[in-house]
Amino acid sequence: MVKSYTTEELLEKNPVWKLILRLGIPAMFGQFFNMLYSMVDRIFVGRIPEAGGTALASIGVCAPALTAVTAFAYMVGIGGASYMSISLGQKDYQRARDILGNAFLLLMGIAVFITAALLLLHRPVLYMLGCSDTMYPYAKTYFTIYICGTAASLCGVGLNQFLLAQGFAKKGMFAVALGAVVNVLLDPLLIFVCGMGVAGAAAATVISQCCMAAYVLFQILGRQMPVRLGFCRFRRELSARIITIGSMSFLITLMDNLIIILLNVVLRKYGGVSRGDQLITCAAVVQSFMTIVFCPAQGITSGCGTIFSYNYGRRDYRRIREAFIGVFVLCGVYIGFLEICVQAFPQIFTGLFLRDGVLLDQASSSVRMYTLALLGVAVQYALVDGLTAMGKVGYAFPLSVFRKIVYVVCIFCLPMVFDIRFVFYAGSISDAVGASFSLFLFFTVVKPKLKKELQ
Repeated sequence: MVKSYTTEELLEKNPVWKLILRLGIPAMFGQFFNMLYSMVDRIFVGRIPEAGGTALASIGVCAPALTAVTAFAYMVGIGGASYMSISLGQKDYQRARDILGNAFLLLMGIAVFITAALLLLHRPVLYMLGCSDTMYPYAKTYFTIYICGTAASLCGVGLNQFLLAQGFAKKGMFAVALGAVVNVLLDPLLIFVCGMGVAGAAAATVISQCCMAAYVLFQILGRQMPVRLGFCRFRRELSARIITIGSMSFLITLMDNLIIILLNVVLRKYGGVSRGDQLITCAAVVQSFMTIVFCPAQGITSGCGTIFSYNYGRRDYRRIREAFIGVFVLCGVYIGFLEICVQAFPQIFTGLFLRDGVLLDQASSSVRMYTLALLGVAVQYALVDGLTAMGKVGYAFPLSVFRKIVYVVCIFCLPMVFDIRFVFYAGSISDAVGASFSLFLFFTVVKPKLKKELQ
């Protein structure tokens, strides 16, 4: 067996703050490019003559299901990469290689099942997500084409986590950037020049995902990788552990999607037919902005996840504590900057998607309502993702799920008291309450137990 100490030297000899910058910044930019997949689609689709608003709302309706598909990639990728880093910290190189091989088998098996199931059940799924008869032709076209690229999507996103886990943050960033650039170039060509409309947006995304998957596979098979993808037999115990660790990311994503679905249902119920479509369009714009928040922040925590995992394997509490602080600071600077910008100039962002003046003002107001306590997201990401990287799902889950419970309560209760447009305050209320609860629980329960375990 070939051993490489590149990852060990990187993670053991460098100060934690330097590792956070070296691994977190490229991964953050990688996820910034990743969010361009949906952002660029929505920007161009929103400008389709005559049908832009309806087509944009249709993509917003599809988003929860498509994000749920990607959640499987993160479940296997983050779970497998975290488990592999823990194994490397324990100097178990053979197990690390077996984890990578089993993760690949899981990704391909899940892709086949999801593609078949969603192509067969696309109509009931779309209507369950809040699709109307007006939206359905656009939503069906976008959804079915996108689902055909599931294997490439899961392979590219899932295996990219193993590049990050081995310290190759720049390669991981380039993989995502490659897909984003291809998508940006193909979107206007297929949507407008070729006259494909929504179908062109979906096709551009699928092609870009194929490019990303090809690059990631080329890298993960290369000799420069300390842990390379190779042939291995399926091992149930390894796969079960991968899913157990990654289930935290998966469940969070599913809950976030459920929240979007519930929000669309509430907007449809209280907004009626005409106003409901307008409010769902505003919700799609709000979710687009939250993608700008979530994706790069998730990039930071994904890139730095190997710091938590590796040092947990080495039982180094001091470096884990420094990693928590550093990740929070980096996420806080990024998210705090976005909060200031969107509160001061929301029209700059909403203008990327909408032309209609009334709808533009309504969406700008909605974004402001949603993001008053955005800095609380930095607390959630630092604590929840750090604990998840160490396999501490039992600690991480309550910290995350409490915020979501608060959000769901708000979206059902606010419309009963106020006008339906004030339901967008649910985001700010849940961020503030959720972050306060997470900090209290972490310092009173989680931190003492973690310190005792490692020391």
